[in-house]
Amino acid sequence: MLRLSGVKTYYGAIEALRGVDLEIRKGEIITLIGGNGAGKTTTLMSISGIVPPREGKIVFAGEELNGLPPDRIVAAGISQVPEGRHIFPDLTVLENLDLGAFLRNDRAAIRQDLAYVMDLFPILAERRNQLGGTLSGGEQQMLAISRALMARPKLLLLDEPSLGLAPLIIRQIFEIIRRINSEHGTTIFLVEQNANLALHVAHRGYVMGNGRVTMSGESADLLGDDRVKSAYLGV
Repeated sequence: MLRLSGVKTYYGAIEALRGVDLEIRKGEIITLIGGNGAGKTTTLMSISGIVPPREGKIVFAGEELNGLPPDRIVAAGISQVPEGRHIFPDLTVLENLDLGAFLRNDRAAIRQDLAYVMDLFPILAERRNQLGGTLSGGEQQMLAISRALMARPKLLLLDEPSLGLAPLIIRQIFEIIRRINSEHGTTIFLVEQNANLALHVAHRGYVMGNGRVTMSGESADLLGDDRVKSAYLGV
């Protein structure tokens, strides 16, 4: 479904991605783990067109994404939930969700998807007329994920969904990630600092360091790898 080949991305003269190769197959949950500054968020931003790569290829569902603006990439079927959520604080929950479907005109299907995200996150149904900025951090993360789902993506990019949340809310969020994948077949690319949590929800994983993929494999294999245990699992 998605393939990155030799992707190099820069911030000015600084090379943030140094030839990244990875593949995501349809229906998978894939996680990308690594330390701060490893290049995880830049990988997502390169895929979504926010920080386009200077070299290499990004191909999604047979279409090369290089050079496409972010709105075209969303229209192709990729939605990103950014780190820090970035909901619209002065709009209501419903208005935020409507914006997630701004490229769509299939009103009946939009209503179905709205009902689906309200079922995933019942608290959003209760808060539907509340301003986004008045929600708790966990509720804002739920809203950010729901807004991305309103685009009906084929591939959902999640950047640090557990960041700053209480353990109980984190467990709820990750259970919902499983549901989105199993119930809708949505492919998910998950960037997450909590490597243990991410590898338990994902089918496969990639480990990134210094702008490069340094390891990859089935999640169970990575969880059992002594290098991963030492560097990322605190074992």
